[in-house]
Amino acid sequence: MRVENPKSKIQNGFTLIEVTIAMTLFALMAMILYGAFYLGHRAVDKAQIRSEESQRLRSVVDLLAGYIRSAYPYRPSLKDPSIFFSGEENRLTFVSALSSGMGGRGMSEVSISWGGEGDGSGLLTLVEKIPVRVESEDDSGGYRNSVVLGQGVRGFRIEYLEPQSEEERWVEQWDGRERKLLPRAVRLKHRGERGEEIQWVFPIMMSVLAP
Repeated sequence: MRVENPKSKIQNGFTLIEVTIAMTLFALMAMILYGAFYLGHRAVDKAQIRSEESQRLRSVVDLLAGYIRSAYPYRPSLKDPSIFFSGEENRLTFVSALSSGMGGRGMSEVSISWGGEGDGSGLLTLVEKIPVRVESEDDSGGYRNSVVLGQGVRGFRIEYLEPQSEEERWVEQWDGRERKLLPRAVRLKHRGERGEEIQWVFPIMMSVLAP
């Protein structure tokens, strides 16, 4: 009868130390993979947010450009030489030959206003009214659309380019009734997230019609 020596048996299992090392390596690999996935996911989210913000900003600029470039030298009556165009540092009201509410046809009264003060932040809005009722106090009926162009807009101001000046001269106010003509261009300024100054300049294409 053959007797086997227990010491001569080959152990086929893992020791506790080997299992611990294997689990530690697995945890490290899992952490590395999760970290890489998390960083990649955040990069994709940031890129998507920047793309959406850029697209939104482009839409705002295109909307403003369409209205301001189509500013029309509107006269309340044939006998009145004054032009309806009221421009201040934080508010602009005028008549545009572009009407989004009518599919681009007809004229509309447009107001662009900012609700902040100084360098603080405020709401930038655009209001379109159809039909144009400059001399009428009745604001009922018709079409009225209000659009929020930006929230938390900082240090916003509007400037107007003198059309009859040899040098480039921007002013902070424009009264069309007194001047009887439109500015050559409108410049909108505001502060970016890093405090940098951002400018949008929109030439008025129909100013040649003004006397």
